[in-house]
Amino acid sequence: MDTLEKTAYTWSLTGEDMIVRNSRYCLLVAALAFITGCSKQERMEAVQFAKTLKGTRADFSSANTIEKDFVTNARAWCGGITANGAGRGAELDQNAAVASELAKYTVAISSELSQVRQAIDGQPLKEEYPRQVRDELTTQLTKRQRLLQDMRASLEHAAPEFLEFKHNKAYAGDTYPDGVGKLAILLHSYPVPEDAVGAALAALQAKYALSDSEL
Repeated sequence: MDTLEKTAYTWSLTGEDMIVRNSRYCLLVAALAFITGCSKQERMEAVQFAKTLKGTRADFSSANTIEKDFVTNARAWCGGITANGAGRGAELDQNAAVASELAKYTVAISSELSQVRQAIDGQPLKEEYPRQVRDELTTQLTKRQRLLQDMRASLEHAAPEFLEFKHNKAYAGDTYPDGVGKLAILLHSYPVPEDAVGAALAALQAKYALSDSEL
């Protein structure tokens, strides 16, 4: 092989090598751009969702406060009745009124929780982790609302039963409505409401290193 042929052969190999390397470089740049784009999109989604959660904390905190008061009052009232009976005369009227008032508490609490759910369900989340955080929060809110509905039903059934005892000659004052018994069971296993919204917000902040200034 003469000098001219060697030079041409060497240039050919070098040119092909450069083409291969350039192709690999382009693929690498494209892959990095794709990954960076996904991370940026996910972070933007997380920031928006975190802002929504932060905006609902006041309503959620209000619901928690009302719920804690409700549970405390309901347990005290319910415990007294299950231990001593529903009473007689004016006591029956009073217990019927208390049952109706406590039922209104559950409606107010559930209404606050519904506002929180509407806010978080309205987020168009596509990325896996933000959706996972939202799904877990929604599940917790749903369980709370179902339990509140069950307690409301027990109270609404109990209220007229107290008044019916007034016209029951066989009633001696030492028993109580079935609704109160069902309520006692629900209250016995009822968990203290936690700051689920705050926990969800903290999870997003930890996952994406979100600063307070971003929210």
